[in-house]
Amino acid sequence: MFNKILIANRGEIALRIIRTCKEMGILTVAVYSTADKDSLHVRFADEAVCIGPPSSAESYLSVPKIMAAVEITNADAVHPGYGFLAENADFAEVCKEYNVKFIGPSPDMIRKMGDKITAKETMIKANVPVVPGSGGLLKNAEHGLEVAKEIGYPVMLKATAGGGGKGMRIVWKPEELKENFENAQKEAAASFANDGIYVEKFIEEPRHIEIQIIGDQHGKVIHLSERDCSIQRRHQKLVEECPSPFMTDELRDEMGSAAIRAGEAIKYEGVGTVEFLVDKYRKFYFMEMNTRIQVEHCVTEEVIDHDLIKEQIKVAAGQKIENDSYYPTMHAIECRINAEDIYNDFRPSGGHIKSFHSPKGHGVRVDTHVYAGYTVPPYYDSMIAKLICRAQTREECILKMARALDEFIIEGIKTTVPFHQMLMDDEDFKSGNFNTGFINTFDFGEEKK
Repeated sequence: MFNKILIANRGEIALRIIRTCKEMGILTVAVYSTADKDSLHVRFADEAVCIGPPSSAESYLSVPKIMAAVEITNADAVHPGYGFLAENADFAEVCKEYNVKFIGPSPDMIRKMGDKITAKETMIKANVPVVPGSGGLLKNAEHGLEVAKEIGYPVMLKATAGGGGKGMRIVWKPEELKENFENAQKEAAASFANDGIYVEKFIEEPRHIEIQIIGDQHGKVIHLSERDCSIQRRHQKLVEECPSPFMTDELRDEMGSAAIRAGEAIKYEGVGTVEFLVDKYRKFYFMEMNTRIQVEHCVTEEVIDHDLIKEQIKVAAGQKIENDSYYPTMHAIECRINAEDIYNDFRPSGGHIKSFHSPKGHGVRVDTHVYAGYTVPPYYDSMIAKLICRAQTREECILKMARALDEFIIEGIKTTVPFHQMLMDDEDFKSGNFNTGFINTFDFGEEKK
C-alpha cells in the first residue's frame, strides 16, 4: 500500500480523498492555489503545498509545479480526482516516468477513451452498441452533409476531444449544418486545442444513464449498477440517482454486460464510468467513457455501501477485486449545489458565504469544502456541495431530499437549492417522466424575495 498520496485537485473531491486516505492510514499532501488557501482540503491534509496563483493554468493544470510538490514531499502516488489533470494522458505518463503511481488507468487507456473516434471504434470491436454516425472525423461541412443525409436528421455535431458540452451542436435540417459545423470547430479549437468534429444521429428524448465499473491489474472488470443523470443543463449534470426509474432488471444486465465488455476491451484498471444514451424504447448506445472517479460516485456508494475511493486506491496498489458485480439495494439521489443564480440563466454567483448550515439526519450526506466565512472564488467550477440522500424507496428518498433541502441554509450567495426544492415537488420528476431535455421546459416561477 502507498505511504503518502498527493491529491492533485481542490475543493470537495480533494477533501473526500483525504478522508479515505486517513481511514486507510495513508499520509496526504494537498496542493492549492493562493485563492484556495482557506479551503478545508488544505486544513485537513497532513501537508500542503502552494503551487501558484488562482489561474488553473498556473496551478492545478501545471504539471511541473505538481511534480515539484510530489518531489519535495516524497509522495509515492498521485490521486487526480476529477477535472483538471484527471484524464490527461501526458500527466499520467510523467508520473510513470518518475516512478510515482498515478491512481487511475494507464496513459494508453486514457488516450483510447479520451478521443471519441478511437473510443467508438474500440466499442464497435467490443460489440457495444454505438450511435450511427460518421465513423471518423469530418473533412469539412460538405462531408457532414453527406453523412447526415445517409443517417437522417436530426444529427449531433461533436468535438472529438470534447467534454462538458463544448463543441456540440444539434442540426435539424441541411441548411443549418454548415454554420453549426464552423461554430463547433471554433469552440472545440478554443476549448481543447483540437478542432476535430464528427457527426452522429441525434437521439430524441434520450435518458443519460451511465454504468459504474472498476477493473483491477489482474484482468477482472465488474460493474456497480447504473446512475441516471438525465436532469442536466447544457450537458452539465444537476441531479443523479440510482437506481434509474427508467431501468428494468433486464436492461441493467444488458447495459452492465456491455460496460464490462468496454472495460475488458482496453484491459481497464481503476474506477471508470461508461456513459450511454437510452432512447424511449430502451435501446441504449455508447456515448463516452470517463476514465476517472465521477462527481456523482457518492450515489453508487450509498446504494452498494462501498467506498469507491478506497476501492480505487486498492486497485492502484495492485490488489484484486474480491466481489462480482453489484446491484442497488436502496435508492439514492444526489443534488449538486452550485453557486449559481437559477433566475439569471444559472449565472455563477461567487462571493462571501455569511452563514452555512448543512442538513443532517439518517440517510443524509453532504460533501463540501465550504463553511460560514468562506469566500467562493470565481476561478473554478461553481459546485460548492453535493447533497446525497438514501432511503428504501424512490418515493421516500424524494421526501427525504425535500426535507434536507429545506434545512440547507447558504446565505451571502445565490445557489441552486431553490431549483432542487422545486424539482422534488415536480410531478413529472416524481413519476420518473423525464429525459435530458427536461430542464428546457421546466417552470422556474418567480424568485422569492
